Amino acid sequence: MNWAGISGIFTIATVKFMFSTVGGPAFGLAYYETFLAAFAGGSISAAVFYFASDKFMEYSQIKKVKKEKDLLEKGILVPHKKKFTKTNRLIIKMKMKLGIYGICFWVPFFFSVPLGSIIVAKFYGKLNKTYPLIVLGMAINAAITTLISYAILG
Repeated sequence: MNWAGISGIFTIATVKFMFSTVGGPAFGLAYYETFLAAFAGGSISAAVFYFASDKFMEYSQIKKVKKEKDLLEKGILVPHKKKFTKTNRLIIKMKMKLGIYGICFWVPFFFSVPLGSIIVAKFYGKLNKTYPLIVLGMAINAAITTLISYAILG
């Protein structure tokens, strides 16, 4: 077993899951080693960010309010950001078209695992089936990307 390769794939999968399996053939890992490393890294990262998303959003809001208060104390007019940015519109369109299954399967895959998990938690965090759907999506995406990596590079 190549522990350096497995830990590298695991680490990459915690952040950017889509490209994590590409290194498997180069490290000389077996298909199942690459799959398990990517799946474990993505699932653990998704768990951390999904279940801590409330704290991240709360911290972000506190930080925003503090920054606005500091600017007002200095006499600087606080510019208000647009609420409907292109990214927000894209996310809302995806939510409307894909639904809970598409969001849980594809948002952590295409954006990043931390950001995707927070987005899923924000939209569907109250539903009990959301996190298991994310894990199922990680398994399916890990199997597909590992298969593609070994078909092209291996």
